[in-house]
Amino acid sequence: MRTGAAAEHRGFFHETAFYASDDEFLSVVVPFLADGVAASEPTLAVFDEPRERLVRDAMGRDCGVTFVRGDDQYRRPALAIKRYRELMASYVAAGAAQIRVTGDVPHPGTGVPWEWWARYEAAVNHAYDDFPMWGLCPYDTRTAPDDVLDHVRRTHAHIATPRGHHANLAYGDPSAAVAGVASWRDPLEDTAPPIDLGDPTTAQARGALAAVQATAALAEDDLSGLMLATTETVTNALLYGGPPVRLRLWAAPGRIVVTVTDGGTGPADPFVGLMPGRSPGGWGLWLAHQVCAYVSLQREPGAFTVRLLGGALPH
Repeated sequence: MRTGAAAEHRGFFHETAFYASDDEFLSVVVPFLADGVAASEPTLAVFDEPRERLVRDAMGRDCGVTFVRGDDQYRRPALAIKRYRELMASYVAAGAAQIRVTGDVPHPGTGVPWEWWARYEAAVNHAYDDFPMWGLCPYDTRTAPDDVLDHVRRTHAHIATPRGHHANLAYGDPSAAVAGVASWRDPLEDTAPPIDLGDPTTAQARGALAAVQATAALAEDDLSGLMLATTETVTNALLYGGPPVRLRLWAAPGRIVVTVTDGGTGPADPFVGLMPGRSPGGWGLWLAHQVCAYVSLQREPGAFTVRLLGGALPH
């Protein structure tokens, strides 16, 4: 039997909370965790080190909560979904009737672009619905920008407060919420690209990356991941996009930016890339989401652009 506010719910119970102080944070998170432990439910806290320390200090040692470091779990959204689904499946196989998870989703207030995490917050309404998971996503109103908070209100069906749990009247179609999120763009793109190819072959794409590696000096794993992602993206554009296909590359020490633009409308699925095989070309975009430092999808009239970052995000 499920417990708490999710007791009568099937599938994923997606809840948010908003706080403006450490005390407000603890007043929502600690009861959520303590009630899960008391009910013998798998109970996870997935925060950065400062918030993890707050929770540990409030709940004491051996509190029964499983702590997972947030900066590892939330490195990339597609990877987070994959890991959570594997973890939820293992708990259900062991007999869990409910799994509680609370954690910090990255956003610009924590130093990362919002676009693919906005897609994550919308997509998990479907991605986790196979499991009896209760997910609490608290947001710090001191650091989260207004557009992030607005998106969160539209992608979480429930809101937790120190006074209880409530249906979120601002919740709507998660797919529609994704449509209004601005695409991330690297500042390097304000300069002329050193490589600009029309209708490239995959071999030409790999050669172009090799040519700019002298400037970027990416780690071997980052370069090989970007090579794979670029090859898959060019292939998708040629097979599923509309002509013409254009490949552009920029490089700076520590990063390479690749854009692949075609004349089509892009995949119809707004969550493409976050889970494998959801649409034509979806496997390639899912691979890109696994190995790149960032993936951005930009839709414009008569054009669809996939933006890939290898290396590190610009400061």
